[in-house]
Amino acid sequence: MTDWKRKIPTIMTSQELLDKAYARASKITVNGAVPFDTVKKTNIAKITAIGDMTIVTLLKYVRGFPKMEKEEDFFSQLVDVIIGQDKLKISLSNVSWCAEKCSELQRKYLLKVRRAPNIDSVAKSTKEFYGRFSSVVKRINEDLVFLQKARDSLKVLPTVDPDLETIVIAGYPNVGKSKLVEKISTANPTVASYPFTTKGIIIGHLTKGWRTYQIIDTPGLLDRELEERNSIELQAILALKYLADVIVFVIDPSESCGYSTEKQIALLNSVKNNFNGIPMIEVENKCDLQGNFTDRRKISGETGEGVDEMVDEIEKLFKAKRLENMDKLPE
Repeated sequence: MTDWKRKIPTIMTSQELLDKAYARASKITVNGAVPFDTVKKTNIAKITAIGDMTIVTLLKYVRGFPKMEKEEDFFSQLVDVIIGQDKLKISLSNVSWCAEKCSELQRKYLLKVRRAPNIDSVAKSTKEFYGRFSSVVKRINEDLVFLQKARDSLKVLPTVDPDLETIVIAGYPNVGKSKLVEKISTANPTVASYPFTTKGIIIGHLTKGWRTYQIIDTPGLLDRELEERNSIELQAILALKYLADVIVFVIDPSESCGYSTEKQIALLNSVKNNFNGIPMIEVENKCDLQGNFTDRRKISGETGEGVDEMVDEIEKLFKAKRLENMDKLPE
């Protein structure tokens, strides 16, 4: 995701784009053998400069946005959540259309000016070009404004690598998820915000041998019953579903988190239903405190007790999944 973040340029409005192109053209003068030749060559150069600059800029906008060829992957779902994938495609298509139309106008009026028999005809054709060119560019102003907002939204997204094997930490707030991410991350986890979360998500990385795993804690998404979530949150969960390879569900039997064990189990069942087919490890955190513990794996994110064994179990799940994927490969 990092590369395309650098590629998306700042997007100007229609008026800003025209002002910049016309300002550049106003400085152009090309000397000819006679006054008529000077006027003709100067206007040809102005039309060329205006057209070239505008077309190149518009195409740069279109090419700057990442291509979403796969409809069902993490990034395309995420884009759909944040800005609307269909609207983005329509706006990019409109900008592409505008670039093509500008190219047509440029070719048409360059030919008219070249064939103009006198200075008045040159002036008339050039003025006509300015008017029609401005009209076409102004037609996509709403698209350009939308694309700038889309750019701003995408640029602030935390860098999540969809190609890395990913562990998603789920559970109610205050059960120790963030502490667990910090405990098993081999570097300081980053905290960043998605537009659909009320709190920042935490992204960490776990390195074992030559493999690196991505760890994500998503407060505000996987800590409420399905029925309580709005449509944006539901879409965000769907996006996350494409990313998660293993889920670690954290329960706090001490109930010091402020939520009853019954509520936590209800959420566990909700996550199981929504992430059906994704391997899940259920752990009971805060084993250093008193609580109604069961035979689930016990850990303490605070002291580190049981955490290494939990990581070993996560690794086993990843290995099993890799072997399963290898078996599915055609011979």
